[in-house]
Parts: sequence; C-alpha cells; structure tokens
Amino acid sequence: MSAITTKRPSPLPPLRHVATVVVLAVAYLLVPFLGTSYLFEAILLPFLALSLAGVGLNLLTGYAGQVSLGSAAFMAVGAFAAYNFNLRIDGLALIVSTVLAGLSAAVIGVVFGLPSLRLRGFYLAVSTLAAQFFVQWALTKFSWFSNNSASGVIDAPPLSLAGIAFVGPVGRYLFALTVVAVITFLAYRLVSSQTGRNFIAVRDNETAARIIGVPVLKTKLLAFAISSFIIGVAGVLWAFAYLRTVEPAGFNLDRSFQILFIIIIGGLASIRGAFFGAALIVIFPLVLSRLGAFLLGDLFDSGVLDMTQRIVIGAFIILFLILEPDGLVSLWDRLRLHVQSAVRQP
Repeated sequence: MSAITTKRPSPLPPLRHVATVVVLAVAYLLVPFLGTSYLFEAILLPFLALSLAGVGLNLLTGYAGQVSLGSAAFMAVGAFAAYNFNLRIDGLALIVSTVLAGLSAAVIGVVFGLPSLRLRGFYLAVSTLAAQFFVQWALTKFSWFSNNSASGVIDAPPLSLAGIAFVGPVGRYLFALTVVAVITFLAYRLVSSQTGRNFIAVRDNETAARIIGVPVLKTKLLAFAISSFIIGVAGVLWAFAYLRTVEPAGFNLDRSFQILFIIIIGGLASIRGAFFGAALIVIFPLVLSRLGAFLLGDLFDSGVLDMTQRIVIGAFIILFLILEPDGLVSLWDRLRLHVQSAVRQP
C-alpha cells in the first residue's frame, strides 16, 4: 500500500504556477499578433488538438493504467456528433454541441471500456482496437452521419462562442486555445483529487486498491468515460478548427498510434507530458520534411521522402524510449533542476 500512497499528485509549486500564467499570456497576447498563417495552420492548431487528445489518453493510460488503441475512434465520434447536433438542432450553441459531442464519445468509451473489467494489458489493447474499426465502418456505412454526402466529406460549421465568431486562422487558434486551457485545468484538478488518487491506486495494484476501499470497476469505467469525453472534444477541435472538414479519413488508425506516441514520448502520468509529446510529434516531421526536401529533393520523389521521414521518426522514437523511458517531461525536470542548482551556486 505504501507504493500507492507515494505516487499521489503533489500540488504545483508557485514557480510553476507563474510559468503557466506566462505561457498563457504569451499564447493569448503575443502569438495572435506575431504568428503567421503557416504557424497557426501547420503547427499551433494541430498541436492544440493533439495535446488535448494526449491529455485525455494520459488520464486513462498514464494515471489509470488502462491501455487503449482506439483514441482516433473517440475523436471521430466527437467530431461527427458535434456536426450532427449542430446540423439537426436549430439554434444550438457550439459550446453546447461540443459538450454533447464529448458526452457521446464518453458513452462509446464506456461501452468499449467494459472489457477492462475482465481484460488487462495487451488483451485490453486489442479489444479497444475494435472501437477503431467499428466506428470507421459505421461512419462510412451509414451516410446519415455525414448528411448523405456523396463523398463522405463535409464542411465544418463556423466557430462561435457566446456570440463571438472565431474566423480565420487566428480566431480558430483562440477558440482551440481556450477550450484546451479550460479542459487541461479541469484535468489537473481531477488528478489532484480523490478520483485521481483512485486512478493511480488501480494502476499500481488492483488488489491493494480493492482492499483499501477503492471501487475498482467504477474507477475503470469512469476513467474511460472522462478520457473519451476529452478525446471527443479534441476531435471537435481537430475537425472544426484544424481540418475544417469532418471525414472518417481524418481519424484513422495512424491517428490513434500518433496519440499513443505522444503520451509515451511526453511522459506517462503527466499532464505536461501530453504537450511536450504533441510538440515533438507535430514539429519534428515538419523539420524532417524541410530538411529532406533541401538535401534530397532532386534525388527522390515525394513518396520516397515521405517513407524516409516515417522511418526516421520511428527510429527516433525507439532510440528516445531507450535513452529516456520516462519521457520528455522527465528530461525537462532534470534540466530545470540542473539550471536551478547552477544558479544557486556562488
């Protein structure tokens, strides 16, 4: 039991509070005026959506210890649910349709989380993978979800919140930033509460958690529900703010693995880790693409360059996990402590 109690989330130190406020101030006050259209469209918008999805999956996998490979399916449920709520209920506010979309994803998450009551580890991962194939099949098979569109690709509705329209790359960025900031704060409060401690207890030792009175079955399903809710909202951001279209192809199996890599690279059981991992996953391919086009653009076509980029990213992920298994957040903390100790020395 001592192993359970020693891993409770500790309150943020005041310095980290200040750093969070500074980051938000820069994101709200400087980036909208200094950022270019490319920065918003290619980097910041996918970064925000994937970071939120990483936060949701980290609650389930990092904190509660339940493996899931169906994250993109829950993103798809959120995106298509928000679209249909907005389309079929006149006058429904976007924020309401977004919350309803998250609740729809939570319901689907609980359904596919039921095997966690009996399965663990690899077997649970395979069962959650079924959600990926089932959701994509359903969205493709039944054209009602895409308003009977012949192509299955539909335009996302305009973004507005409390009568304020968020147009253009800057407006969509501010909308996504606000949603991510609010949900991330709530997620941090959750992992600092008794519910978060229950998640960690179930992750560390289910038998010990049950002995000390933690409702294991309820805790697992609650983890799936909350995680799927957040990932569903991330799907709304991915479709409405980033892609500007709602289509099943935007939520394929590669997206599920991408979100899984985000939390592994960033650091499990860390809210910050989702943002570190998403930053690397979004920026690193762009750097490789630019570098490959500069060095090898005249030798190979785009297909070979894309495959080379995938190989390099995969090799980098493997190498990184070997050298730093605790993720970028652990590397950042060690670097920060090293700098602080160097500053304090006379």
